[in-house]
Amino acid sequence: MTTESPKYVIGIDLGTLSGRAVVVDASNGDELGSAVMEYTHAVMDHTLTAGDNQQLPPDFALQDPRDYLEVLSTVIPGAIEDAKINKDDVVGIGLDVTSATVIVTDKDGTPLCEKEEFRNNPHAYVKLWKHHGAQEQADRIVALARERNVDWLARYGGELSSEMLLPKALETLEKAPEVYNAADHIVNALDWLTWILTGHLTYAAGDSGYKRMYQDGKYPDEDFLKALNPDFGGVFTEKMPAEVLPLGGKVGTLNERGQRITGLSGNVTVASGNIDAHVTAPAVQATEAGQLTAIMGTSSCYVVSGKDFQPVPGVFGIVDGGIIDGMWGYEGGQTAVGDIYAWFVENCVPKAYEEEAESRGISLHDLLTEKAAQQEIGEHGLVALDWHNGNRSILVDANLSGMIVGQTLATKPEDQYRAIMEATAFGARVIIENFEEHGVEINEFIAAGGLIKNPFLMQMFSDITRLPVSTALSSQAPALGSAIFGAVAAGLYDTVSEAAAAMGKRKKAAYKPDETRSKQYDELYKHYKYLHDLFGRENEVMHDLKRIRREAHERRAK
Repeated sequence: MTTESPKYVIGIDLGTLSGRAVVVDASNGDELGSAVMEYTHAVMDHTLTAGDNQQLPPDFALQDPRDYLEVLSTVIPGAIEDAKINKDDVVGIGLDVTSATVIVTDKDGTPLCEKEEFRNNPHAYVKLWKHHGAQEQADRIVALARERNVDWLARYGGELSSEMLLPKALETLEKAPEVYNAADHIVNALDWLTWILTGHLTYAAGDSGYKRMYQDGKYPDEDFLKALNPDFGGVFTEKMPAEVLPLGGKVGTLNERGQRITGLSGNVTVASGNIDAHVTAPAVQATEAGQLTAIMGTSSCYVVSGKDFQPVPGVFGIVDGGIIDGMWGYEGGQTAVGDIYAWFVENCVPKAYEEEAESRGISLHDLLTEKAAQQEIGEHGLVALDWHNGNRSILVDANLSGMIVGQTLATKPEDQYRAIMEATAFGARVIIENFEEHGVEINEFIAAGGLIKNPFLMQMFSDITRLPVSTALSSQAPALGSAIFGAVAAGLYDTVSEAAAAMGKRKKAAYKPDETRSKQYDELYKHYKYLHDLFGRENEVMHDLKRIRREAHERRAK
């Protein structure tokens, strides 16, 4: 640290359902106060509740950007009050947002959904990371990239997820050209927020590489973009012209609007934004090659740094300096983990279980975990696929769906719940093995996020992956990570690695694999992998069911 005087930084983490702020002592990473708030409109995936309540198409996932600002104006003062510090001692802010969360705005940064003519147009709203309405556009981008043998496709594992900015932008042009043409800027949410807070529009380097296809200092060329659609050639030059800042870069200080939102002074530095998953790595001191950071919540993201570039098929992105300067950052992930557990609890549990949980004062998740933990491995006779929201890695296919094989009339909810938990761990193992098979070392699994509160699940992940599982000591690891970047931007540390060493925290090897259990899980994994390749690579059953569903929705809408 460059100064010994007491300094505080605020880390802001805007997740899928809520946002939080944490006040952090920049000298040691101690978290002094926090506040959390849920978004008013949550995720709009069925109806446009912020507009006219119209029914949304399948695979849509939208948000209202005003919810983000409402959260900031609430949680930042709340965290300062909770910390009982002088707000004038805050010197920096860092923030992270779910990635590839895309906003269309006018030249001043006003989202188009706030304008009366677009208030009821779904394409004018935030397209959340898990918006999969652009799968057809993603498929076309990949097909053209393969046809032209473009070099940047390898940086995305030879595929391109519909979650990325480019497919979403092309979807907007082709499904709602009036919105696309009215948009002066197409920006990811993390850059929009730093723009609003400072008045300066810049792009974060890590996010740009992973989600906006900015590789080796350039974007896909205009000729390629025009081949996708003649009106798409200027998407980068005209609608994304801003400067790209490095990790921990300073966007600026709070402008008047930023001061009103945060309640802080104009002397506070705002760091370039970051991806919610990636920002967690320094929070758990994962700054060395081979340390895989797993951010486990509604979905799971897996990021790891390597010393060299290795072309890894099916990854979500490979970026030079994408996580830590001087190393290549690799990303994979699962589009649903906690979301699947929540879906099961909300839709598949009989009333008797609800009554038992209520009478004992525990959650349904805890009850089902308790019952599942009493079983021997394989006792349920089931194997599941964890694709209820598609597959991010390594198949990169939003049109895949979930399943459970082996159910009988004797199958119980805890059997299904455990099979789903195992499926998510098997999915993580597929991602890890894919990294290792293509030259990326993995020697430690460091878990953060809400799911680390479940010890049975964490031990399961350790046994199935055969890796020691370390755990974040911070309950708000992404927010702590954002605070670390805020400290660097404010000049309190020279590098992210230096700040992470001082401020980051983890419990090393909190769970260790048991070889006996690992061998028992191997039997189930063999069948998971068979189903993974059968339904993910060799037949069209799931794709066809999604097509039938979309066509039925279109008939109903007429």
